[in-house]
Amino acid sequence: MPNGSLSLPARLCLLAWDPDRPGGADTARLHHLVRAGALTELARRGLLTDDDGIATPVDLDSRTGDAVLDGLLDLVRESMPRRWRAWVRSYARVTFDAVREQLVAGGCLRAEKKRVLGVFPSVDHVLARTAAAQALREEARAALDGTLPAGEVSERDAIVAALAGTAELRALGPVEDRARREGRIEELTARGATAAPGLGKVLREVRAAIGAETARAVTSANG
Repeated sequence: MPNGSLSLPARLCLLAWDPDRPGGADTARLHHLVRAGALTELARRGLLTDDDGIATPVDLDSRTGDAVLDGLLDLVRESMPRRWRAWVRSYARVTFDAVREQLVAGGCLRAEKKRVLGVFPSVDHVLARTAAAQALREEARAALDGTLPAGEVSERDAIVAALAGTAELRALGPVEDRARREGRIEELTARGATAAPGLGKVLREVRAAIGAETARAVTSANG
């Protein structure tokens, strides 16, 4: 599965994966980041639209051909109306698990069975394509910290970097200048918003939800 064919949620999931830590990296916030990526992907493809802050399906029939995205689209269609921020949180683990299995099927991750305490069956998911994950991390770092004007970053890379940067993933390294980073994320958000009409509001809504979940995870970790 070449990187270029990966959906936004798959790219975000893979770039966050820690090769030295079975199970992945930043799991508490990764669920919400992956869900935000899936919502953004559906909005970018014109299948979800914003209706006064509500994530709204454009119709009842359209499909993407991607099982993860179609599963989320069906969930939104079948559920009571919710705001974008609520959808970043609601059942986020479902989307994360589906993306993880998609990456296993595509050869990016490998599922390794084990037994906890020698008795209870469990599975570790480890990187099978370390170079692919590293390439995604380097692309995101370059978009966030490089000198290339935001307007020259591809729309897709701008969206990935803006969402990943908002989540403050460890994979992106430490933030040396927080004010500069936040300004850059705003620039990349504006660049990514050009991918589809109305996408700017969606990106800002899901980023706000990611930021809240990230702050909660950091507070809990420092507990």
